[in-house]
Amino acid sequence: MAAKVPATVITGFLGAGKTSLIRHLLATARGRRLALIVNEFGELGVDGEILASCGIEGCGEDDIVELANGCICCTVADDFIPTVTALLDRAAPPDQIVIETSGLALPKPLLKAFDWPEIRTRLTVDGVIAVVDGAAVDDGRFATDPEAVARQRRLDPNLDHDNPLEEVYEDQLACADLVVLNKADLLESRALERTMGAVAGRLRPEVKLVSAVAGAIDAGILLGLGAAAEDDLGARPSHHDGAPEHEHDDFESFTVNLGAVASPAQLLERLHPVVAGHDILRVKGFAAVAGKDMRLVVQGVGARLQHYYDRDWRAGEARSGRLVVIGCSGLDRRAIAGAIRG
Repeated sequence: MAAKVPATVITGFLGAGKTSLIRHLLATARGRRLALIVNEFGELGVDGEILASCGIEGCGEDDIVELANGCICCTVADDFIPTVTALLDRAAPPDQIVIETSGLALPKPLLKAFDWPEIRTRLTVDGVIAVVDGAAVDDGRFATDPEAVARQRRLDPNLDHDNPLEEVYEDQLACADLVVLNKADLLESRALERTMGAVAGRLRPEVKLVSAVAGAIDAGILLGLGAAAEDDLGARPSHHDGAPEHEHDDFESFTVNLGAVASPAQLLERLHPVVAGHDILRVKGFAAVAGKDMRLVVQGVGARLQHYYDRDWRAGEARSGRLVVIGCSGLDRRAIAGAIRG
């Protein structure tokens, strides 16, 4: 029997830096034939397009498969299994498959898919890598006060006190074989040490924690973990253990189509108050800047907004902008879209 093809699952909350990590992984793969499965939450596939245009030698568009269903773990039979099978059936199958999950996906249901008969004998989970936004964690964005929650439950035991963002974050850490605390450059030394300690305290004893800037971790560290994670699911607890399925009703996303903007600064001036005034977790997409022949990429996590030009507009390509807005359910889509368009 041929050796199983290893698969690396890269998980992490919205905007933690998973795509940056993968770009660096590709750049340091040293001849490994990698195939990427990118899973988007939202109508517009941003991460797949960014990776496909990264210009790294050996990373062709045919090696990137994008699943835009919103959550890879919810549609295993319809999307994931056929995609993986097609990759394995290639005349020259990949040496390794890298799967970037949506920032809202729970990793454990995906790991269970590796036990399906179609792929059980052909594929193994080499490791689960969780990417953490160090600055966000230092701000306490995903931390709860256990004592305060206990007091609330004593006062009203009928209330549901689960924080969906906290659950996603905890499930991703609980499933990981390696955790990358990203954006370490945004933290001063004491804050970095404090945050590393806080994250480490949530991990299983055997799980390693490393820090990174812009996802710059060598492929030699990320690949070849040999975890066979599908064989020890019991050691990876989830808030949804025992549940038949999970939903993402706590979150929603929609796309805003944009005309050309005068400058990147003008677009950011519109975005900052919109993000501050609504329950927006993530903004990502592309914009056309008047007088510029290159496409502008916009990436936002909370109030932190970044932008850069990634490539020239292609011949015949419509020079228009599209931004995906992801946030807690109940977003005022009309107001948000109107403010972004200006």
